[in-house]
Parts: sequence; C-alpha cells; structure tokens
Amino acid sequence: MAKKQAKTNAVRLIEQKKIAHEIFEYTINDGEAVDGLTVAGKIGQPVEHVYKTLVATAGKGNYFVFVIPVDAELNLKAAAKVVGQKKIEMLPVKELLGLTGYIRGGCSPIGMKKLFPTIIEEAATALDYIIVSAGKIGMQIKLAPEDLQQATNGQFASIVS
Repeated sequence: MAKKQAKTNAVRLIEQKKIAHEIFEYTINDGEAVDGLTVAGKIGQPVEHVYKTLVATAGKGNYFVFVIPVDAELNLKAAAKVVGQKKIEMLPVKELLGLTGYIRGGCSPIGMKKLFPTIIEEAATALDYIIVSAGKIGMQIKLAPEDLQQATNGQFASIVS
C-alpha cells in the first residue's frame, strides 16, 4: 500500500466542503522543471485539463488570483479589466509564500492564507474537470470547474491571450 500523503490546506478545504475530487501525486527530480506541461505528463492527464495558479497585484493590499491553462499566458490587460483595475502586474515570487502560504510550483487557488478575488479562465467551463495544484509541488487535485469556483468564490472570465 502506498504511504499516506500529508494533507495540504487545499485538500482539507475541499474535503470540508465535501467536494468530489481526486488527488494525483508525482515526483520531481533535482533540477527538473516544475512547469505545467511537465506536470501533465507526469500525472498522465491531457494538457488542456491542467491549470496553473497565478497571483497578481494592483498595489499593496490589492491581490488577485488567476487560474489559467498551463499552456496559456495571462492577458494582463483583460485580467485587470475583469477585476476593475487600470493595471495589474504579477506578484514577485519572493512575496508568494508570505502572502498565500504556498510556494512557486505548488501554489493552489484553494486554501490560501486569505481568500483573494479569484478568476478562472472561462474555457474551463467547457471541461468536465480541471486539475490544479493541491498546495505543494508533487500534488495536484482534480475537480469540476464549478466546484473550484465554489471553493474559491471565483468567477469565470476570458483572461488569456
């Protein structure tokens, strides 16, 4: 039997809300990239179902979470418009852990230290499931896009280039 994996905040929150999900685990070798395309291959899932979590800011105390396909780029202008800001920029990586409780490559839109406004790329609504980080490198969580929306109080919008 496989060893029991420690639960992350994201997994605990999903379980508390009784949201149907599946956990995928994978290993990363030293020096290996932790990008979404690599993750999709390691967990044997189609790339179009694997999403990444990005955190952006419009200035101190003004943070936003964007969940987009791993093979897409966030359109900063479209994203700013959706959240009612003139301009947003990506949060510096060095600020990620302190703000969210997660590290780069293991940042989940679920279970951050605070609930930030969360926007999920609307293309997700055409899928029966998406896969996002479960809160640490080596662990992903599969759930329905609508369940992710519920867990994050998120909204769907077109935010990729």
